Amino acid sequence: MKFIEIGIGNTWIVRTETELEDGSEFEERGIIGPIILKSVYLRIWLFKTVVILDSKEGLKKLKKKRNSLKLVLGIQSK
Repeated sequence: MKFIEIGIGNTWIVRTETELEDGSEFEERGIIGPIILKSVYLRIWLFKTVVILDSKEGLKKLKKKRNSLKLVLGIQSK
C-alpha cells in the first residue's frame, strides 16, 4: 500500500510512503507511481492527538505516544 502526502510536518513536503507485505515501510521524496486511488484523507496531528478525515473511513480521532505537529493531505493507493 502507498500513501502519497503533501503538507507540513513530514520529512519532505511531498513524499510517498510504501508499506510492504511484511509490515516494513519506507518513504521516498516526491510522488512515486503508479497510483491506484483507494481513498483521500486530511490528517491533522496536534501534539499527541491525530484527527483524520478519510473519504472511505470517515472521521477518526487517535492518540499517539509522541508529540508532533502535522497538516497533511494524502492519497491512499493500492
